[in-house]
Amino acid sequence: QVQLVESGGGLVQPGGFLRLTCTISGSIWRYNAVGWYRQAPGKRRELVAMVFPTGPSNYADDVKERFTISADTAMNTVYLEMNRLKPEDTAVYYCYARDDSDYWGQGTQVTVSS
Repeated sequence: QVQLVESGGGLVQPGGFLRLTCTISGSIWRYNAVGWYRQAPGKRRELVAMVFPTGPSNYADDVKERFTISADTAMNTVYLEMNRLKPEDTAVYYCYARDDSDYWGQGTQVTVSS
């Protein structure tokens, strides 16, 4: 059974930094994409960033200059480094992986507030 476990969320002030971690069961190489989505209250779930075994990573336009996604293939872990956080980044962040199916983590809350 595939498990994706997120950690690293929390409360941070505007302009601050957080790093989210997603540990994936099994080998990360089985997936053709891994990444992060987020869902704010009253809004649809949206893509934040995605990394592929080959080719460049994808980012949502509003995070492109502030967030960085990376993968540690030896540790089967995906990271999302979030810089210069804004209140509008407040959401539940979900780890995502895809092979022939879609897999989701349970989510981790990120709150950006003074």
